[in-house]
Amino acid sequence: MAFSDKDLERFEATFFEEAGEHVSAMEDALITLETCPNDTELLNAIFRAAHSIKGGAGTFGFQDLIRFAHVLENLLDALRQGRKRVAPSTSECLLRSADALRGLLDAARLRAVAPDGIEVLREALERELAAPATETQVKPTAPTAKDGGGEGEAVAVTFQPGRELFGRGMDPLLVVRDVLAIGDNGSVRLDCSALPDLDKLDPELCYLRFIIEVRTTADDASIRDVFAFVEDISKISIDRRTPVGERAAPIAAGGASDRMSSKEQAGKTTTSSTVRVSTEKIDKIIDLVGELVIAQSMILAALDCDGADSRARLRDAAEAVGRNTRELQEQVMGVRMVPVGTVFRRFPRVVRDLAARFGKTIALHLEGENTEIDRGMVEQLADPLTHLVRNAIDHGIEPPAVRAERGKPAEGRIVLRAAHQGGRVIVDISDDGAGLNIERIREKALALGLLDRDADADDHTLIAFIFAPGFSTAQQVSDVSGRGVGMDVVKRSIEQVGGVVSVSSVAGKGTQFRISLPLTTAIMDGLSVRIADQTFVLPLLSIVESFRLKPEHIKTVLGAGEVVRVRGDAIPLVRLHRELGIAVEAADASRSIVCVVDTSSGRVGLLVDELLGQGQVVIKTLETNYRRIDGMVGATIAGDGRVALIVDPQGIARRATLGRGKESEHVIRQSN
Repeated sequence: MAFSDKDLERFEATFFEEAGEHVSAMEDALITLETCPNDTELLNAIFRAAHSIKGGAGTFGFQDLIRFAHVLENLLDALRQGRKRVAPSTSECLLRSADALRGLLDAARLRAVAPDGIEVLREALERELAAPATETQVKPTAPTAKDGGGEGEAVAVTFQPGRELFGRGMDPLLVVRDVLAIGDNGSVRLDCSALPDLDKLDPELCYLRFIIEVRTTADDASIRDVFAFVEDISKISIDRRTPVGERAAPIAAGGASDRMSSKEQAGKTTTSSTVRVSTEKIDKIIDLVGELVIAQSMILAALDCDGADSRARLRDAAEAVGRNTRELQEQVMGVRMVPVGTVFRRFPRVVRDLAARFGKTIALHLEGENTEIDRGMVEQLADPLTHLVRNAIDHGIEPPAVRAERGKPAEGRIVLRAAHQGGRVIVDISDDGAGLNIERIREKALALGLLDRDADADDHTLIAFIFAPGFSTAQQVSDVSGRGVGMDVVKRSIEQVGGVVSVSSVAGKGTQFRISLPLTTAIMDGLSVRIADQTFVLPLLSIVESFRLKPEHIKTVLGAGEVVRVRGDAIPLVRLHRELGIAVEAADASRSIVCVVDTSSGRVGLLVDELLGQGQVVIKTLETNYRRIDGMVGATIAGDGRVALIVDPQGIARRATLGRGKESEHVIRQSN
């Protein structure tokens, strides 16, 4: 039987998806194997995963993947047959092999060359296989600081920051200095070829490219760790074949600089475009479609009927359509749901590696891994969780000696927990470390001008400052955290999917971050409101209460903006028609309604003309058909066929606050 190119593409996509799952399962088993080195079932499972990847690669002729998987398979076979024992060097080598398999899969998908270091690692596997059982041949690849002796390999690192880097409050020079710090004999050259003419230059955009040449013993992974906070918006390449001092080629307009690096492309293609669905769900959907077909026939029969009962029959058929449609919607949305464990499973490796780097002993506990969430939201959740886990390891959990002095167990504890609660998904990240240093946060907030010295701010207000751009209380900057960019990214990423993040901390006991997310980003409960002659939708879960406004409720504070008194509390008031640029004939506050919404900065009152009703709305992204609009989540189509924009309360509050200036920010903080 002959297969078309389209068939082969489909089979190949399935191979990459399944191979990625095999690598993840292999990595999980390898981490468990470190504590259970004699577990034969674990070794068999790891061997089967490697064998499956090799077999699939052979089907499509991915030779680099076949050769590497074959050597790995030989070592695993020796381990499971007892000819070798699982030494620490063996575990380290096997974990590095899992990383190598991911790189080879990405290269095969992109039809690119094998990643650097694959041959070196393959030789290390062969040495490990040939070494006596009591001998350790492979050293762990912990990041290497500069060794002072000028040894190591000449490396050229090309760093092209994303244009929007400055807008995120980041300084590329800090990254350049960190790269120089991992080795000796470093130098930096600046490529300014992308700079536009002065009259076209935007001072808020970054046009520069840095070529950093250094001699170091650090591996590629350790070098890339330096770029952890900027990698998503930058282009980074590492060349170990370029001698120090050799001039790099300038960036050519429309040439290689416009193409993504292989790592960036891999990052964009590793997200699966397919969803695995149980046959039970498929059968249920088919049954419901059958019910809708029957209901359609009932409607047609009722329309053809001229009898007195035609209206009743039509009403019954319409109710059946509505009932089956709602149930079909729930079933289809269930197809998009995936266990949050697909994100959680990456963190045992992260905790293991970083704990070893910092000389700490940390146990990771996962709870609620089967809690389901929209697959699109799972992808958005990965980066914020990574930031929080890395911070907990670096800053939260104390070293064993310090924990012993404080009467704590030497082993620290990090818990990742997920659960459904009130129609939302709650994800908690907690540790039993030192907790947040409130006084240091206060000092930093004063130094940055975020807090007045005479302000009587409580702990909750002070803790909220950790999400400010550029805010960090770290006394020592590491390549893991401390640059003040991570928490801002966490908050922004979570808010983009309609989520909210909160923090609680007890000195000496630990810190907990709670992320509250909607179940799905495709459908939500909304409240339709009228502003002038236009209709907008407010997310129902954000609304605390609504009430008709009286003129005496509005006060202007220090000329910084309007606030409305609600049971003794002053809440910032945002007139939506002003923020959205909608002209109104007369702004009669007594005929308006205030919708009080929850935001990460506190409660805000949104002024609208009329409440039209609530119901479920299907969210359509604006970027696909138009462009991104600040302060809007997306759009939906109303029952009358007109398009209604869905308001983002977080974005509107943020935009209104920025418009009022720093004094207004202080008023908002003090009134909450």
